[in-house]
Amino acid sequence: MQRYPAWLKRPFSPDGVARDVRTLVEDLKLATVCESARCPNLRECYSQRQLTFMILGDVCTRSCGFCAIDHSRPTPVAADEPWRVAEAVKRLGLEHVVITSVARDDLQDEGAGHFIDVIRVVRAANPGITVEVLTPDFHGREPLVRRVIEDGQPEVFAHNVETIERLSPVLRPQADYRRSLDVLRYAASLGTSSLIKSSVMVGLGETPEELTQTFDDLRNASVTHLTIGQYLRPDANHLPVMEYVSPGRFQDYEQLASARGFAWVTSGPFVRSSYHAIDAVQAVKVD
Repeated sequence: MQRYPAWLKRPFSPDGVARDVRTLVEDLKLATVCESARCPNLRECYSQRQLTFMILGDVCTRSCGFCAIDHSRPTPVAADEPWRVAEAVKRLGLEHVVITSVARDDLQDEGAGHFIDVIRVVRAANPGITVEVLTPDFHGREPLVRRVIEDGQPEVFAHNVETIERLSPVLRPQADYRRSLDVLRYAASLGTSSLIKSSVMVGLGETPEELTQTFDDLRNASVTHLTIGQYLRPDANHLPVMEYVSPGRFQDYEQLASARGFAWVTSGPFVRSSYHAIDAVQAVKVD
């Protein structure tokens, strides 16, 4: 078992609010990527009533080398899920909601229509809410990307490249680095008001030069918002950590990315795609 460096160690502190959030999620029979992906920020975010809803079930049709989500047989899509998500958003009093999903390659529309249903019901039940979607690549099918953006009108459209191009086939064998860039580029080309966001993990053996190239690739795809975080191995069945990147290096990466023209960058050991997601939206409002 690899030992974590000091900056990755967090004290365990039971929190009543976090327990209440978990109970709410369980009572409404919802899935969160926080739980399913074993996110290290779970207690912190739950204690602040922040979470990322994972729709379309909790079983993925893909098997990425970094991800803890189950990838066995997918479950039927629950028709009442949009209303359960909307009810959770209302009870939590959220101003900004992040909605992601497992990949559903088994569905004709890969879940795009369900994303739209969830967004519409959440908005109807929670006036003034801002919505962020973190979607799969939909196999690069532009009509599906267009539907989610134009029919759902999320304030933030996110799709993660996850890693540098060289490592992508290892981490994401059923995805493709260039295809992900094309999805982001196409999303931006639609000319809506949606912010375009992506995320990169480090500590998997990438070089600074390769990471810089990824930043350039994302900017060339018109990505405006970027998160950079440390890969942490969920268990022995997943890819090992090659390096624990120091907080100082994360600051360097943030400056490097910002210099390339991203409107908003956050970088740190515990940063994840949806970590403090409302900050990106509020930063734009301030500007």
